[in-house]
Amino acid sequence: MLDLAFAMAPPQDGADPGGGSLLALLPPMIMMFMIFYFVLIRPQQKKQQEARKMVEELKEGDTVVTLSGIHGTIKKLKEDTVMLQIADNVRVKINRSSIGGKKD
Repeated sequence: MLDLAFAMAPPQDGADPGGGSLLALLPPMIMMFMIFYFVLIRPQQKKQQEARKMVEELKEGDTVVTLSGIHGTIKKLKEDTVMLQIADNVRVKINRSSIGGKKD
């Protein structure tokens, strides 16, 4: 316990504890933020923009795959929903946002 008290006490000789400037910490923090932005955030935004564009360009007759892995053909399009035919006489109404991609 006594060692902890001595470690927390200020130096005896009146020397500066060497705190350092906050301005010295600013450039590394800015660099870390820029690295995170360009490595993580920006690519994710591009992927989201491409997915949004793909969903907006859907048309009847396109073959698509849902996020859950169901393959089907678009029969009807509405503003937020899609009527997807997954087999003969089997149609499913799904949200546009649940379409994972187009099949060629």
